[in-house]
Amino acid sequence: MERSLTLELVRVTEAAAQAAAKWLGKGLKNEVDEAGTSAMRKVFDTVPMRGTVVIGEGEMDEAPMLYIGEKLGTGYGPEVDVAVDPIEGTNIVAKGLWNALAVVAIADKGNLLHAPDMYMKKIAVGPKVAGKIDINYSVRKNLEIVARELNKDITEVTAIVLDRERHQDIIKEIREAGARIKLISDGDVAAAINTAFEDTGVDILFGIGGAPEGVLAAVALKCLGGEIQGILLPQNKEEEERCRQMGIEPGRVLKMDDFVKGDDAIFAATAVTDGELLKGVRFHGKMVTTESIVMRAKTGTVRIIKGTHRIDKKPDFLAENK
Repeated sequence: MERSLTLELVRVTEAAAQAAAKWLGKGLKNEVDEAGTSAMRKVFDTVPMRGTVVIGEGEMDEAPMLYIGEKLGTGYGPEVDVAVDPIEGTNIVAKGLWNALAVVAIADKGNLLHAPDMYMKKIAVGPKVAGKIDINYSVRKNLEIVARELNKDITEVTAIVLDRERHQDIIKEIREAGARIKLISDGDVAAAINTAFEDTGVDILFGIGGAPEGVLAAVALKCLGGEIQGILLPQNKEEEERCRQMGIEPGRVLKMDDFVKGDDAIFAATAVTDGELLKGVRFHGKMVTTESIVMRAKTGTVRIIKGTHRIDKKPDFLAENK
C-alpha cells in the first residue's frame, strides 16, 4: 500500500469525529452516528484507493452508506479491504463520556477477516505480553502471566472490562485474583488499544463484545506489536451457519493472522471525546482541534497527530451548525 494513505485516513477520521462531536452530551445517539457516518463517507470519496467495505455499518439493506460491500475511494490506487466504525461509542458521545473514537483500518484486499455482526469473546494485551496469554486459560492464569511479564504484583495489574451483566463471572474472577478492574460503558476498540500503552494504566482486556470491533482492534494491535485472541459466539443456528460459511467452526480460537493477514495494514482513529490516550474534539470559535493516532504494521510507525482546523474553510457538511 502507499505510505501516503496513512495521512489520508486521518483526514477521514478527523472529519467523522468533528461532525459527531457537535452532538456531544445531547442524548441523541442516532444523530451522533448519522453525523459521523455521513462525514466519513464523503471524505472517503477523496482518498486515492480502490476500497471495499468488509466491516461496516451493516448489510446493504440495513445501512444507507458504509455498508458491507460498498466501494470507497477515487477508483484508482491500491485495492484494499476497509473496516470502519464511524463512531465507536455513539452512546459515549450522546452521554458525554470517555473514549469515543472515529475508527478506520485498511489492509491489502483479502487480508481482513470479514467478521459477522455477532458476539465474540476476546482477550487483548500489549507488546510485552504478546504471545504469552491464551484465551482458554483461566482469568487468574492470564493475570498471573501479565503480572510476570510486566514485572508487577498481581494487585497492580489492571484489567479493563465492559460493564455488562454477562461479565459478572469474569469480574468476580479478577477480583478474587486480587487484580484491579476498570469498567467501561462502551468502546472496547479503545480499550484494546490502551493495553499497548503503559501511560493508560490498562494491562489486559477481557470480555465479550462485537466481532467487527475485534477486527479493528486486531489491526491496531498488529501495528503496535500487541495481541488479541477471539472466539465467535453465535447465538442461534443462523449465526452458526454463517460462521461455517466463513470457514470458521464455532469455538475455534482466532489469532492475529486470522484477523489480519500479511504485514501491511494501517489503522487510524480520532478521539471524539477525551480518553487515556487522546484528547477529544475541542471547539474554539471558528477553530477546531483534534487528536488522532495513525499507525502502519509494515513499519511499526505510530504517530499521534494534533490537528487544527478552520471550520469556515471546511466543506458544508462540517461547517454547518457551527
